[in-house]
Amino acid sequence: MSEMTQVVEHPQSAVASPQEDKAARNLMVLPPVDIVEDANGVTLWADLPGVPRDKLDVSVHDGNLRIEAEAVVPMPAGLRVQHAEIRQPHFARAFSLSPDLDATKIEANLQDGVLRLTIPRREEARPRRIAINVG
Repeated sequence: MSEMTQVVEHPQSAVASPQEDKAARNLMVLPPVDIVEDANGVTLWADLPGVPRDKLDVSVHDGNLRIEAEAVVPMPAGLRVQHAEIRQPHFARAFSLSPDLDATKIEANLQDGVLRLTIPRREEARPRRIAINVG
């Protein structure tokens, strides 16, 4: 984890299974996110190391974008964990989307532990050049 990654406690009612240790159940990792905005929209990069596609959920509801994921940390057979600060990190992050963005056209790509979300600006919200007539 980088120095920008944060571990926070969250309510027990979240995603934890009953057999998980109580302390581990309350840990959630806030992944570092980079956001770049241009005239076409917003691109968001989230660091989600160890997260496979099937353990990643990206959703939009009422103008809020939510990213939830669980890392899969493979344990070789016959080995025992001596120390683990977080056994199976649960990542979660939420953002409010501007009404200028088109949430119906979000594109998502997960590659090498980095999630890239491309959120285009609505056509009517994009900057446009106004023609000027002379005379």
